[in-house]
Amino acid sequence: MQTTTHKLFLSYSHKDEPLKDQLNVFLAPLRRSGKIAVWQDRQILAGTEWDAAIKQELAEADIILLLISPDFIASDYIWKYEIAGAMERHERREAVVVPIIVRPCEWHDMPFAKVQSLPRNAKPVTTYTNQDEAWLEVVQGIKRLVDL
Repeated sequence: MQTTTHKLFLSYSHKDEPLKDQLNVFLAPLRRSGKIAVWQDRQILAGTEWDAAIKQELAEADIILLLISPDFIASDYIWKYEIAGAMERHERREAVVVPIIVRPCEWHDMPFAKVQSLPRNAKPVTTYTNQDEAWLEVVQGIKRLVDL
């Protein structure tokens, strides 16, 4: 039985890079099993036009993970290009958007608020006593999505 590899796009603020790195660690089993291929902007090679690369990867992603934080929401680039593009593709059913609440912030009036988020009950990852439990919930939710 052949496994379908889903392309994941990570949209995050660089100020949340340690949280993005933790998520990447927890996604390892899904990568190793061939279920996902994760892309994030730190993979852009020197000499590459970064804006074009980001837009291309966003346009090709099957699943778009939004790492929600105050810095994410405050980023003009993320707001103008990544959230807008992600939600357009989500509404056309070309991709699935998954908001991951990583830090406490006011996000309930944002365009992605209508989409079911992770972890459970939209509890921010950083508010968990054991953040490993939060990341496990996130990855289990993503696994259920890619196993459909």
